[in-house]
Amino acid sequence: MVKTPSTMLPLGTHAPDFSLPGLDGRELTLVDVKGPHGLMVMFICNHCPFVKHVADEISRIGREYLPQGLGVIAINSNDVSLHPADSPEQMVHESEERGYEFPYLFDETQEVAKSYHAACTPDFFLFDPSLSLVYRGQLDSSRPGNGVPVTGEDLRRAIDAMIAGRSIDAVQKSSLGCNIKWKAGNEPAYFG
Repeated sequence: MVKTPSTMLPLGTHAPDFSLPGLDGRELTLVDVKGPHGLMVMFICNHCPFVKHVADEISRIGREYLPQGLGVIAINSNDVSLHPADSPEQMVHESEERGYEFPYLFDETQEVAKSYHAACTPDFFLFDPSLSLVYRGQLDSSRPGNGVPVTGEDLRRAIDAMIAGRSIDAVQKSSLGCNIKWKAGNEPAYFG
């Protein structure tokens, strides 16, 4: 496993718009997925051991916070020609197996990942109701093999504070995971 940290996009960055197909083929935009209490965008995939390690927790977070008015989406930006386990067909199976209640979108061109400066899977971005970035970083301190339980405590603390209208600590730890599998010649300048 190659461990890649998130880029830590500057706080206050406005959420980049997008139009991506969901598992049913329907295109969804930023406006479609934003909730009244903000939006959490996750870059994940199916095969990454770091994502597999936290997948049940991100499913729980979706189930808990969607009813509270937080928009939640996951985006897969991996090159499926080299990683067929991340294909849209396999995304359907992954979503069903994990019980994802949030949209799982496919970024075939990888342009959305670039616009968010996503670098790894998983990579988390939390935007307030005005779509200003208030948190980017790790789910929690658990990693495959480190013995720390998966709780989602860092991300949950930020979501709870945002929903309650409290300030979020600007000192945030980067996420760590597998690098996004960029298409040949498509690797962004901020990565690498």
